[in-house]
Amino acid sequence: MTSRTTLVALASSLGIAGTLGLLGTTAQAASPGVAPGGNFNLSVWELQEPVGSPGSPTTIPSSELQGANGFQDSYFYTDSRDGAMTFWAPEKGVTTPNSNYARSELREMNSNGSAADWALGGTHTLKATLRVVSVTSNVCVGQIHLGTGGSSTKPLIELYVHSNGDIVAGVENSPSGGQTPHPVGHVSVGKTWSYTIGVTGGDTINLTVNGSTTHYAIPSSFDPYKMYFKAGSYNQSSSDSTTNGARVAFYGLTVAHS
Repeated sequence: MTSRTTLVALASSLGIAGTLGLLGTTAQAASPGVAPGGNFNLSVWELQEPVGSPGSPTTIPSSELQGANGFQDSYFYTDSRDGAMTFWAPEKGVTTPNSNYARSELREMNSNGSAADWALGGTHTLKATLRVVSVTSNVCVGQIHLGTGGSSTKPLIELYVHSNGDIVAGVENSPSGGQTPHPVGHVSVGKTWSYTIGVTGGDTINLTVNGSTTHYAIPSSFDPYKMYFKAGSYNQSSSDSTTNGARVAFYGLTVAHS
């Protein structure tokens, strides 16, 4: 097992010092020599990849993601240098029927293997420490998505990182669409940063980026819907290229509900 001293040295050399506390909370140890499931708690996540049949991307269930010998491939893997859980989404890839963009992205699940689908009431939080390794245009690295309760396939909020380093929150105006962009920070591509996306009381989105918090009211039109979290690399550009795209490395990822 990789020692903490070695991890600190690796983190320092890669400019990611300060992330190991969250790594410890998430994964007890960050070993470059195991699958992502050996470092992260993937018991409450399912993976969607940019491969499969047209309109039907391949999904990997939680049961196959968990553990040091869990699933990994060229789209979802442990970085051999620092143990980061890494997502690669090229511009050319299989997409869902409601999107033109490929993704390598986790979808929240319940511990019993069913799809997470929680009511807005209460407190729900997604925390991440990450860096965008490369991106062509922009990439969504975290979101709250609509679940059951209606026919909409929209998100409630998506968090984007642009190639110029701008971090933008896209907040949906209603389940029928109309996203409003809100600049919420800036970080150079390749640098480590953190975010927290959450909802409280059924009516407020709380977003913290590198310690700076903003709040957004949730329109009542979302009240019938339940929700779930997503995180990873949801690339926001498409072409015939399999080499251009978005690569995102996560050093911490936790979900909490109360």
